Amino acid sequence: MFGNHFYHATTRKAVALFGTLFNNISVIRHDGSGNVLNQIKVPLAYGPKQKFLSRLDSVTGQDATMAIKLPRMGFEITSMDIDSTQKLAKRNQIIENHASDSTKKKTIKQHVAYNINMSLFAMAKNQDDGLQIMEQILPYFQPEYTVTIKPVTGFDYKQDVPIILNAVTIQDDYEGDYQTRRALIYQFDFVMKMKYFGPTADQGIIKEINIDFNADTGGSNVLENMDFTISPSTADEDDNYTVNVSIT
Repeated sequence: MFGNHFYHATTRKAVALFGTLFNNISVIRHDGSGNVLNQIKVPLAYGPKQKFLSRLDSVTGQDATMAIKLPRMGFEITSMDIDSTQKLAKRNQIIENHASDSTKKKTIKQHVAYNINMSLFAMAKNQDDGLQIMEQILPYFQPEYTVTIKPVTGFDYKQDVPIILNAVTIQDDYEGDYQTRRALIYQFDFVMKMKYFGPTADQGIIKEINIDFNADTGGSNVLENMDFTISPSTADEDDNYTVNVSIT
């Protein structure tokens, strides 16, 4: 049953989609008169929060002048669980017209919905930088933001992906001696509602049906054959065609 290779890169697409939403956030700093001193585009990378914290607390090289430049953002997948609220009948299929063969249809017979839990965190040196990042994110999630994607290559099928913001936490470690670096972290917990699709296949179209009642010997006027033919035979379901019925 299993073993036929297929790969739609669903998780990879989810990571790319999530990162694209937050890869254009900037922080602007002003002087005392309100003039813009500089504008910094906040870098974004995939990785756990502990990885960036360890760089913050250590020197990254023998001649390094800094451990890590702030502000910066990161995100990671924290867990995955099946989404029972989107469960559909097992026989539901995705069917589309074949690109080159009108006698076949492209099909996907299996798919399942999963919740992908994502954590986005923003690290800042001062409170104002962190608040600027937070305020550029919160207004878009009420509490969800929906993005439309094409999850399977070669299919026109489109999927709406809700991205739900569940919680925001702020961690400010300000206690310690003068040698301890301050870690100001804003963490956003999201849920992405993705679907994982099974293998694709080509399925033939039924254009002729033969019904044989020859086993019934009850009388002389017995319906033996009923033939359905479509003219022209190359017609697709969206074309104009004629169904001819022949009964014997």
